[in-house]
Amino acid sequence: MSYLSKFKEYPLTYLLIILNITIFLTPILIPSLENFIYQEGALSGYWVVVKGEIYRLVSSIFLHSGGTHIVMNMLSLYMVGRVVERLFSKFAYLSIYFISAFFGAFTSIYMHPDGWAVGASGAIFGVFGALAGFAFVHRNRMREQFMAFMKDFGVILLINLVIGFLFPSIDVSAHVGGLVAGVIGGLVVAKQPRFVWVYLAISVSLLVAIYNYLSLLYVSIV
Repeated sequence: MSYLSKFKEYPLTYLLIILNITIFLTPILIPSLENFIYQEGALSGYWVVVKGEIYRLVSSIFLHSGGTHIVMNMLSLYMVGRVVERLFSKFAYLSIYFISAFFGAFTSIYMHPDGWAVGASGAIFGVFGALAGFAFVHRNRMREQFMAFMKDFGVILLINLVIGFLFPSIDVSAHVGGLVAGVIGGLVVAKQPRFVWVYLAISVSLLVAIYNYLSLLYVSIV
């Protein structure tokens, strides 16, 4: 199978990987852009909530703190993203990816109001969660495959959580927020694919409510 054929089979996953790597390499190739990219793109509760720079919820997903960080995330996305892209529609896949990222970001902001964060971990954990949700909905049909999957999923999840606790720079709260959002999305879409719009509408409403709550929280902090 040619590279073009592989790309056409999983275009969203490969595009996300290419975009992440391109943005990571940009400040390395053009050092003068490093401060601008990270200062203006990283996730910060103060700048998102108080200053209204909502775009950071998206920009921070495509930034990584170092080589190990991006390699781990892109390998994870490569492994699980292609499976989810094959099982779900392109729209459902992207919806779960970004909704999980946003819930992960807000969880991070709530837990670390003065912190800064970068990375696609929340989104990727959401994709893992979506796959778990799909497997659960179809557990009777999958049977032995379901049990094997859940065992492997549990091992992967445990390893990632342990790594998160071992390295203080890794924000486990964003992983958990993304994972929960992804599991719910996977359950909904696997049960009834057209309900992705319901999942999307409710998620956006919750995100707006959380944003408003965080605004009140920051008033007391600032």
